Amino acid sequence: MSVSQNGDRLEVLLLMQEYFGCGSLRPDRSDKTWKWEVRSLPLLVDRVVPHFRRYPLLSGKRRDSELFADVCQRMARGEHRYSTGLMDIVRLSGEMNPSGKRGYAPAEILRSLAEMKA
Repeated sequence: MSVSQNGDRLEVLLLMQEYFGCGSLRPDRSDKTWKWEVRSLPLLVDRVVPHFRRYPLLSGKRRDSELFADVCQRMARGEHRYSTGLMDIVRLSGEMNPSGKRGYAPAEILRSLAEMKA
């Protein structure tokens, strides 16, 4: 999970890092922003997801945050270790941030998983 801000808003990311007690800050040279990132599934499930369930976003990102929370919970239960669970997670992930850049299209990943399963 990551949150981006321009360099002149870095204090917002520092406050988030302090509030959640986790995550790291890094510059993103591709778009000249700063990112606060949390990569640990246990920290996401224990700290970040409960906050956004308690205080849902009021913007268009609300649906993405709900899907993200669902994916995190599924992974915490180990559903990604089974082909059907992994395919469900890929489908849900594909619904998030539809205008964002992706390394692989969800349809490509699902096709590859289906081929491996066959």
